[in-house]
Amino acid sequence: MAGIKRALISVSDKTGVVEMAKGLAALGAEILSTGGTAKALREAGVKVTDVAAYTGSPEILDGRVKTLHPKIHGGLLGRRSVPAHVEQMEKHGIGPIDVVVVNLYPFEATIAKPNCPFEEAIENIDIGGPSMLRSAAKNHEDVLVVVDPADYQRVLEAAQAGTVSHELRRELAMKVFQHTARYDSLIAGYLEKQVQGSEVKFPKILSLQFERAEMLRYGENPHQQGAFYRELHSVEPSVSRGTILHGKAMSYNNFLDANSALELAKEYDEIAVAIIKHNNPCGVALGATPVEAYVKARETDPISAFGGVIAFNRPVDLAAAKEITSTFVEVVIAPGFAADALAELKRKKDLRLLDVGPLTKVKQEGFDLKKLVGGLIVQDRDLGVLNDLRALSVPTQRKPTDEEYAACAFAWKVCKHVKSNAIIYAKPGQTVGIGAGQMSRVDSVKLAVMKAQMPIKGCVMASDAFFPFRDGLDAAAQAGITAVIQPGGSIRDAEIVKAADEQGLAMIMTGMRHFRH
Repeated sequence: MAGIKRALISVSDKTGVVEMAKGLAALGAEILSTGGTAKALREAGVKVTDVAAYTGSPEILDGRVKTLHPKIHGGLLGRRSVPAHVEQMEKHGIGPIDVVVVNLYPFEATIAKPNCPFEEAIENIDIGGPSMLRSAAKNHEDVLVVVDPADYQRVLEAAQAGTVSHELRRELAMKVFQHTARYDSLIAGYLEKQVQGSEVKFPKILSLQFERAEMLRYGENPHQQGAFYRELHSVEPSVSRGTILHGKAMSYNNFLDANSALELAKEYDEIAVAIIKHNNPCGVALGATPVEAYVKARETDPISAFGGVIAFNRPVDLAAAKEITSTFVEVVIAPGFAADALAELKRKKDLRLLDVGPLTKVKQEGFDLKKLVGGLIVQDRDLGVLNDLRALSVPTQRKPTDEEYAACAFAWKVCKHVKSNAIIYAKPGQTVGIGAGQMSRVDSVKLAVMKAQMPIKGCVMASDAFFPFRDGLDAAAQAGITAVIQPGGSIRDAEIVKAADEQGLAMIMTGMRHFRH
């Protein structure tokens, strides 16, 4: 690549572009550019030829047409190894363009602005940029095309050393088409909302863009391959955006459990800890300190908590760290670790520590996706909350006490994160028994009793869906509960309320179901 004759540079994101241009110029390349890029390069002392001067055609239509010219695209698409192409290029005065450095108008950032005018969005749809990128990428055997500023340095180094490989050229071309595909899908999605209205959540064509962050040792089982992909430009605090500080690489199942644990811990404003095993909570608690919350959560089911995944919604301090290292734990997720806590936890060489950063409140949005063979089912994330339980229907003769309201509010948030059929026994700020994933609700009621390590007498019960028969309620009352929170909506609701009255239970009906399959 020491013989580069010509490079075309036109970028919206000018990160590193001056250094790139200077490096190419030092290799003998004539630098072609336009508009703001040309101005920035000149101000940095780089000799630049305006594209308009090179083509002999001025920019027109308020800059909408700059590079859409045969001397540009002929210089990009002409194959140097095909004599007929070379002959035609010479005949029409078209010089080869050997390097293209282009990134696109900031369409995504533009439409992200509050109340962005439609006209502004349209003017930020890049036409010339994608056209040049696609032309250069198609002819990547002859044209070195760079769309990502992160690639500038290695491309320059390869060019300077004369070691631009076939593999590098193909990789850079691949990145171009990935970039333009995402760019086009953003535009299509934006325009579809303009046509159908912003209230339409589900586009006719769903384009998903995720970046592979790492390969996994295997998937859910050793005979399955696996990889972790990160959603581009997500800002919500999450496991996906976390940083692994210590321990073995995360596995497929670790990611699933860590996500479930953190999302449950995030439900609470108070100090909270959630312990997950096989993608179900086995203990959740609130506490005055992280260590108190952790110990209370572990007390729910110490056997299942062994080898579990723990999420804190506060930074982990030394007291909590010492308690964690007293038993076997797979993963700890938290919005930070105190230095002495980190040192204590690192004594466990395989313990994975995941720092997700501050749990700042941001708008929670996006889809919940489940892959089917040959298809995909898509829904809103279950972000339903009940801000004031006292405003809900209480159809029983006895009303909940203040303590029962507090316990029900706590248990209802846990319930949303337990696989259906879900039953939670709890007292204020602590789970006591959890029944998950049973095919009948009464079996979940019985399982939660069986799993409880503390007395159920005086606890409340949360159910993710209505009771189809009174047997589940009767079994829970026999175990000692005093109140229940459930959605209602069964054809036998009157029978269920009658059963509650017979048992002296208070009942809150939410009108909101929390199935989790």
